Amino acid sequence: MDLFVFLPPLVGGLLIGAASVLLLIGLGRIAGISGIAFGLLDRPNWNAANLWRAGFVIGLVAAGWVWTQWTGQPLQPDRTANVPLLIVAGLLVGFGTSLGSGCTSGHGVCGLGRLSLRSLAAVATFMLTAGLTVFVTRHVLA
Repeated sequence: MDLFVFLPPLVGGLLIGAASVLLLIGLGRIAGISGIAFGLLDRPNWNAANLWRAGFVIGLVAAGWVWTQWTGQPLQPDRTANVPLLIVAGLLVGFGTSLGSGCTSGHGVCGLGRLSLRSLAAVATFMLTAGLTVFVTRHVLA
């Protein structure tokens, strides 16, 4: 197997971890994407308190662009996806992050790294729900 298959996820994971640690050390903030995006939408004024949020979100988008420029490989979204289903799924994810007081990045990357029991419960719930969803969609509804 080619090493290049493992290299991008490894580098991506290291960059996510480094960004999380730098945000926590530098600003004392948790790198939970839903909280960062909600804070940007909830308080859309461009003051110093929101500037880091905008920079973080811009960095997420810019990373995809940098990857395509560096490797010459375009990002390839699934163009056969059911758009109404994606919209419903996105709304359910938004509701779930509100209900769970955070998303997988906040709980999974940052919360587990801080040994948070609440994050451990949230990640266990995410994983069990994901497994159940895959089972139902592939074996029950198929």
